[in-house]
Order: sequence, then structure tokens, then C-alpha cells
Amino acid sequence: MARYSQQAMILEYFQQRPYRDIPTNEVVDWIVEEWPRRTGQVIRDPDRQIRSLAQKGELIKIRNGLYRFNPEQVGEKILTDGGFTQAQKKIILEAGGYKCAICGATEASGAELHVDHIKPQVKGGRSEISNGQVLCSEHNMKKGAYKQTETGKQFFINLLKLARANGDETLIAFLVDVLELYDYHGVNSHIDWDALG
Repeated sequence: MARYSQQAMILEYFQQRPYRDIPTNEVVDWIVEEWPRRTGQVIRDPDRQIRSLAQKGELIKIRNGLYRFNPEQVGEKILTDGGFTQAQKKIILEAGGYKCAICGATEASGAELHVDHIKPQVKGGRSEISNGQVLCSEHNMKKGAYKQTETGKQFFINLLKLARANGDETLIAFLVDVLELYDYHGVNSHIDWDALG
């Protein structure tokens, strides 16, 4: 009989269903049945195996009990400057009103909030308060994986704020042009950037 690891089997389940948000109980139900069939053994604590895969970067944790496999993000190495400190995160969360900058979701509404780098660390973004924003786990993941237009527009708005704070006229002109294109094409018009002045 072939030898399997529990994590390899769990990962197999996710790999066969890429980009889908999968509840933990769906995977647990599958492996509780499949593991004994393949190995003749009883599986122990599959929930912990799923969490461990997420901690290793093999799965994306959307929120408690919900995970996704994204083949483009597996094994990504991110060079960082250490990330935001707890004190910085608290300031950024307070400044952001403890809600996602894109959709307004809060922990009270069930969202898991993240402190995100506006300019990503892989592109040289520093862990400074002015480069931080609050995103729910869903939009944080979408920003990294899918670059959706809504996430992109909010990203450009946040970058415009940062450019104005730093007096970077070249970047300001570029970002205004980009945001005007959103308006011209009527894309994500529910996100207002004109209020920035």
C-alpha cells in the first residue's frame, strides 16, 4: 500500500479545486473518508493539518474555517524589512477606522482585517505608517492575486494620498491620469477619489 502524508492528501484536495474558497469541514469530511480507504488508518486532527498548510504558505487563509489554493502564490518568497510592528498596526487600524479600505467590512461583520502595504514590500514598499492601509482578508488576497479593478482603484487612491504627502508631483500627475481613466470608462464609480482634492 502506498505511503501518504495527511498534509499531502489535504493539499491534493485543494489543488484539484484551485481558486475556490473551501470550508474546512468540506475537506475534513473528505479526508476522514479517504484517508482510511487509502491507508487503512484513522486520521487525527485534520483541522490542524489545514492550518499548518496555511502557515507554510501552501494555502491562503480567507478567514477562520475558509481556505483557498492559488497555484500562482505557492512558494512566493517575499523580501521584507520585518513588517509592521504591533504599535504601527494599531495606529494604521485606528486611522482606517478598523474597516477594509475597499469594501468597508469590519471584524464585527465577520471580516478578518489585515494591515497591508500600499506599495508592496516586493516592490520596495517600506513598513511605515504612511504606507499602510486596512484590508479585509478577501481584498488583501485579491490585491496580491487578481489585481481586480476595484482593488486597483483603491490602491491608486491610497498611493495618491502617499504621493501628495511626499510632494511627488510626477507620481501625483500619473495617478490622477489613471484615476480619471476609471471615471472616463465608468469603472468602479462607487469609489470616489475626487474628494481628495
